[in-house]
Amino acid sequence: MTEATTPPPCPVCGKPMVQAYRPFCSRRCADIDLGRWFTGQYRVPADNDFNDMDENHTRRVDPDEEVG
Repeated sequence: MTEATTPPPCPVCGKPMVQAYRPFCSRRCADIDLGRWFTGQYRVPADNDFNDMDENHTRRVDPDEEVG
């Protein structure tokens, strides 16, 4: 016998997830989440700072060079 698993709750409001808006419960919650990404409330951590890169980590491309 298999157990019925309950879907995880909406990460925005906690209501039950709706398959059409997975992992959210509605279009509204999906849009709220997207807005949080746009405004920088969610961030992905980075290990390096691009300002600290040296010449060994950059590659300059000559616009006249043929690309093979």
